[in-house]
Amino acid sequence: MKVFQKIVDLQNVLFDARKQGKTIGLVPTMGALHEGHASLVRRSVAENDVTVVSVFLNPTQFNDQGDLERYPRTLDADCALLESVGADYVLAPSVEEMYPVPDKRSFEFPPVSTVMEGARRPGHFNGVCQVVSRLFYIVRPTRAYFGEKDWQQIAVVKQLVKYIGMDIQIVECEIVRDADGLAKSSRNTLLAPDERQIAPAIYKALKDSLDYAKAHTVAETHDKVVADINAIDGLDVEYFEIVDGNTLQTISSWDDSPYVVGCITVYCGRTPIRLIDHIRYKS
Repeated sequence: MKVFQKIVDLQNVLFDARKQGKTIGLVPTMGALHEGHASLVRRSVAENDVTVVSVFLNPTQFNDQGDLERYPRTLDADCALLESVGADYVLAPSVEEMYPVPDKRSFEFPPVSTVMEGARRPGHFNGVCQVVSRLFYIVRPTRAYFGEKDWQQIAVVKQLVKYIGMDIQIVECEIVRDADGLAKSSRNTLLAPDERQIAPAIYKALKDSLDYAKAHTVAETHDKVVADINAIDGLDVEYFEIVDGNTLQTISSWDDSPYVVGCITVYCGRTPIRLIDHIRYKS
C-alpha cells in the first residue's frame, strides 16, 4: 500500500491503471477509521481492480469550529487498518494541497440538501459536495463507497454526481454496528465510558418503534421514539423526522410513501457528542 500526500503523485499511478483498463474504487473518509470504514474498503477491494482511500479531515463541511477541533486524528492507525484490509493507495493531503485556493463553489440540491442536517448545519452539505467533487475529479473512480449511517449524505452525493455529469456508481453500504447496536462512528471515541453505556439506547428506541409503528400513526411513532430517548439522562434528541426515502420530505401517514425512513440526531453526554442514526420503516 502506498500513501500519497501530493495529489499529482496519486494521479500519475491512477493514469497508468486506467490505461490498463482497470476499475477504480474510491472510499472517501475523514480519518479516525473503524470497522465501518473497513467494511467499505473490503467491498471496494472485492469489486474493483484498484482501491483508493482518502483520509482528509475536510474543514469546509464543519459549521462548528469546536466540532472540527475535537474530531479524532489518527493517521498512523488509519493506514495500518487500511493496509490490513487490502487498500492499494491512500491519499492523505494537507488542507493546502486539497484547497490551493479557497473553494468558492456553491452546491444546493433541494429538497434533499436543505432538510434535517442541511437545515441544522448551514454550509455542511456544501462543504461535503466541495470535497467529494474534488476527490471525484482527482481519482475519477468507477465506483465510490459510502456508509448508510450518513444516509442523507448519500442522497446529496447522488444529486452531486448528476450535477457534475460524471459516470460514477455510488455504492451504498449497510451500517456496521457494535454488538449493543450503536452505529460505528469516529465520534464514538469521544464518548466517556458512562456516555458510551447509554448511547445504544438510540438504536434500541428506533428498533422498538418498528413494531410500535404497525399499530400507530406516524405522529405517535415519532413522539414515542423522542420520549423514549429523552427519558434517559444524558441523551437529548435534536431531531427525529420520518420521511419519504427519496425526497426526504416528512410524511404524515404511512400510506404517503412506499419508502419510509426515520432519521435521528441525538446529543449524548456532557460535551455533548452529536450522534446520528436511522431506521427503515418501509423500503
